Amino acid sequence: MTTPSSTPGPSADPGTTGTGPLAQLSAEGVSVWLDDLSRELLESGELQRLVDRSSVVGVTSNPTIFASALSKGDAYAEQSTALARRGAGVDDAVFELTTEDVRRACDLFAPVYERTGHLDGRVSLEVEPGLAHDTEGSIAAARKIWSAVDRPNLMVKIPATVEGLPAITTALSEGISVNVTLIFSLDRYRAVMNAFLTGLEQAREAGRDLSSIASVASFFVSRVDTEIDGRLEKIGTEEALALRGQAGLANARLAWAAYEEVLATPRWQVLADAGARPQRPLWASTGVKNPDYPDTLYVTELVAPGTVNTMPGATLDKTADHGQVHGDTMTGTADASTAVMDHLERLEISYTDVVDQLEREGVKKFADSWTELQQTVSDELARLSAADDDAEAQR
Repeated sequence: MTTPSSTPGPSADPGTTGTGPLAQLSAEGVSVWLDDLSRELLESGELQRLVDRSSVVGVTSNPTIFASALSKGDAYAEQSTALARRGAGVDDAVFELTTEDVRRACDLFAPVYERTGHLDGRVSLEVEPGLAHDTEGSIAAARKIWSAVDRPNLMVKIPATVEGLPAITTALSEGISVNVTLIFSLDRYRAVMNAFLTGLEQAREAGRDLSSIASVASFFVSRVDTEIDGRLEKIGTEEALALRGQAGLANARLAWAAYEEVLATPRWQVLADAGARPQRPLWASTGVKNPDYPDTLYVTELVAPGTVNTMPGATLDKTADHGQVHGDTMTGTADASTAVMDHLERLEISYTDVVDQLEREGVKKFADSWTELQQTVSDELARLSAADDDAEAQR
């Protein structure tokens, strides 16, 4: 590790509230973020309550979350009506609806952003998933989102596809804070960290203030176990079944070890000396899908200073209720984690095949959710336009 200022330590988060498990996570240097965002959460005061009482210091969103939010209730009715009356197209309407939520969330988290010295208080919005394999399209979308939201605590989410890597570098070089999403493999994570360092180096050459550029790397956890557990169950031997539920944690812990290695390099130290902040590892996909596993597994077993854990609401509630936080559960786990992954290879479970499949599925899932989101908005605009036409005809 490098200097203490390069990696936020256990006391870095002033957002700690109370003495429960979420506060304990914060005290260990883990930033607690909520993996959910909707107009209802904002307008009901629930998101503010989570900030005030549950140590929540950031929010992530994705197309699946927005598709679900817009299909429920009437929280978007007023803005949707205005868009329909203006004759807005579907893509413009989706953009305006989602950026409005994110802008308002950024404003809500602004005090956290200031209180934590701009470390937290972050809100993420993803570029359109259909651009996952389009470098130039992703760069243009990142610029558009950054300009439209116009808040310093925004993070633009860019998928960690091969084509996404240069987009990540370019966005960071231009001072756009980036949440790199859909990371499954260790090799890709190393490429993401290189893209981050290159972006900061270019930003420094351009004379930008490196301290104003933030990034997290969202490493997905539970989906790894879901895929590998299924393959272990097909093998069906006692040896194979004994490995269930271990790969997700092992993969994340090896990612943490890779992160520590990068922070120990002269390349990073030069940037740190110029005011750069680390690209914090963020544990995503932390909801436990197998009921046989502890329901806080991907929270309490992924504790290390200077990390982020973004949790679905249900996981946040379960952690608050009965999570057992026992300090750093990451440092010094690399050898045991390597042994798990080696054991899987001996059982002929290909790590490369698993992570490639998970990336393809992740991109498709978000693209499908985006299509669902567009259809929901399209249907609502058509309904509102028809209602306006009927009202006009009756006048």
